[in-house]
Amino acid sequence: MIVGIEGTVEKKDPTYVHINVGGLIYEVHISINTSNAIKDKKVKLNVTQIIREDTNALYGFIDHNEKKMFDTVLKINGVGPKVGLAICSTFTPETFAKVVASKDVSMLKRVPGIGPKAASRILVELADFIVDGEGTQSHSGALGEAIMALESLGFKKEAIQKALQGASGDTADLVKEGLKKLQRL
Repeated sequence: MIVGIEGTVEKKDPTYVHINVGGLIYEVHISINTSNAIKDKKVKLNVTQIIREDTNALYGFIDHNEKKMFDTVLKINGVGPKVGLAICSTFTPETFAKVVASKDVSMLKRVPGIGPKAASRILVELADFIVDGEGTQSHSGALGEAIMALESLGFKKEAIQKALQGASGDTADLVKEGLKKLQRL
């Protein structure tokens, strides 16, 4: 699995870049935001590699949060790499987090390839999307882990978020508190 690539830019287009790495030239699909951020000949990108029966493609991002956003939206049923890159090209990770938090369907429909149904589904499934650096770092990590742990036990995301609202502590404490509150719901 390729997770990063560093080399010299051979050719740059708004949606892809050719990177020379020790004589091998890789085509890496990029968002418009990443394309605008590439100024030098030397570049280092965070990469998501997608291997399917008919393709082996690399998707690169300058910003770690943009890669996280891309990887997160790919997990949603019906969202592929093309729509994922369109989302990354339309929004910065911070703006996307605000769109998700405010459940703004009209903003999300601006992305090419996303209609009203897809926008609603994306907003429901990404209710807990957090950009690194926002909020308290230790709590967001523990909170995210606690949410995943409770989801793996079969609880619904909405119920978990209600139960953990305003809670703090490490992952184990959050899971215990969440279980107590979820038994009452």
